[in-house]
Amino acid sequence: MRMFLKVLKTAIASTLLKRNRDLKNIPQEAYEYFKDITPIRTGNARRKTKLKKDAIVADYPYGKRLDEGYSPQAPRGMSKPTIEHIGEKVKIIFK
Repeated sequence: MRMFLKVLKTAIASTLLKRNRDLKNIPQEAYEYFKDITPIRTGNARRKTKLKKDAIVADYPYGKRLDEGYSPQAPRGMSKPTIEHIGEKVKIIFK
């Protein structure tokens, strides 16, 4: 019985470590996805979108308009699709 518990404990610890590593990548993945779906005309919006700590910062005056769907290139904006994309990634991590 002790051997079984030791093996179980090791398996659980290994799984948790992997999930923790995968979850640490989420901010970077969200940033890359957000930036990829940001509309591009001059490149300014993509160029000025930054990841600061765990926050995506759209550092340009028309960021809110783009995120509200102003551009036909991103009619749903960028935040909502990014949240949905990351939600799917998290589901995969925890399956």
